[in-house]
Amino acid sequence: MELFRYMEQDDYEQVVFCQDKNSGLKAIIVIHDTTLGPALGGTRMWTYETEADALEDALRLAKGMTYKNAAAGLNLGGGKTVIIGDPKQDKNPEMFRAFGRYIQGLNGRYITAEDVGTTVQDMDTIHMETDFVTGISPESGSSGNPSPVTGYGVYKGMKAAVKEAFGDDSLTGKTVAVQGIGNVAYALCEHLHKEGANLVVTDINEQAVQRAVEAFNAKAVKPDAIYDVDCDIYAPCALGATINDDTIPRIKAKVIAGSANNQLKESRHGDMIHKQGVVYAPDYVINSGGVINVADELQGYNYDRAMKKVETIYDSLLKVFAIARRDNIPTYLAANRMAEERIKSENRSRSQFLLNGHHILSRR
Repeated sequence: MELFRYMEQDDYEQVVFCQDKNSGLKAIIVIHDTTLGPALGGTRMWTYETEADALEDALRLAKGMTYKNAAAGLNLGGGKTVIIGDPKQDKNPEMFRAFGRYIQGLNGRYITAEDVGTTVQDMDTIHMETDFVTGISPESGSSGNPSPVTGYGVYKGMKAAVKEAFGDDSLTGKTVAVQGIGNVAYALCEHLHKEGANLVVTDINEQAVQRAVEAFNAKAVKPDAIYDVDCDIYAPCALGATINDDTIPRIKAKVIAGSANNQLKESRHGDMIHKQGVVYAPDYVINSGGVINVADELQGYNYDRAMKKVETIYDSLLKVFAIARRDNIPTYLAANRMAEERIKSENRSRSQFLLNGHHILSRR
């Protein structure tokens, strides 16, 4: 990979390679864009086959956080870290303390959080070396488990998508096919059940399915059968890329709205469902409740304030749908356009401020 050419192509600001021989730390911090504020993005620990794979993942994820934070209305840019290693075998406290010192060295340009392969305990260890970390233990002033908040945000976003598709945002009597019943999806199902939605659920974990069946009077189907369910809403809440050539002809829903990341296998699949008249809630907009929640920690966590901000996911999605209608483009492109316009607007504002400041200085 020609790194600088890659960085220039998508306008990345900074890539930091971190190693600590004693602890075995091998980490890559990527800061994509800080136009809106410090870069916020989690730390992922994964067994990458090659160092090039780790770098590519960090670059892709950091750019995704720029769009996610911008679309969520946060005054934060996008960044991400990957640590190369097996989270089940290679972790040790010294590794995360060393990593914390690298974050501290960036002096606030990057703020980290949990991600795949890292835990609250890991964030607490990082916090021993730096304050530029979120998602720490509640005893330290953190928001705790983000899953219920993320689930609530998806619920609010789903209501916005239903309003776009059916004319009002009521979920009473609507059938929702939920793929995956992890912590976020379970919280989502609680809200859906309370409003009177009919739930059809699936998961490779049979205990998770049974729990949802008993708690929400849900109907269970086999994992592959979820695409064939006669439903109003398909909610992908497990793996990504479930909207693809094989599944699109099978999905009967008028709305696709769920918590999974990277739901479209390829961009063209967003074009396909747009042509079919399906209302798709772009994943990084609808599932942004978690990042909105941890971002509130940066000003001293307040649950009510954080939840009020999470509720704006509803309005953000209505704006996405309005842009899609106005420009006759798929909603995934409309979400990108909304995020990019916010960044461009801030750049213009900053440029004008500097220009005005120069004029003032020139007159002195």
